[in-house]
Amino acid sequence: QVELVESGGGLVQPGGSLRLSCAASGSIFTLASMGWYRQTSGDERERVAVVGAGGTDYADSVKGRLSLFRDSTKNTLYLEMNSLKTEDTAVYYCHAVVTGQTRDFEYWGQGTQVTVSS
Repeated sequence: QVELVESGGGLVQPGGSLRLSCAASGSIFTLASMGWYRQTSGDERERVAVVGAGGTDYADSVKGRLSLFRDSTKNTLYLEMNSLKTEDTAVYYCHAVVTGQTRDFEYWGQGTQVTVSS
């Protein structure tokens, strides 16, 4: 099994910055993709940024402000958040897709709250 643990959320003023971290742990596995989603309410989660085969994709609403980078040796994915807006307020979830023997498996972290407010 794979576990994802997020950290780095908090309260920040508009225009401020935060760095979110997602640490992956568990048995040996091969990552197909890894990224961040966010949710303001209900059960719908919006894709923020995902890295996988072919490169990194960003939601249009965060391009130029949020960026992904990773430390492969520590299995940690970071989301650098700059020029934050009030509409970025949400619970941010780390997500990973792991290639298994016969199919892929999805994993979600517990989420970390990001609040952008003056």
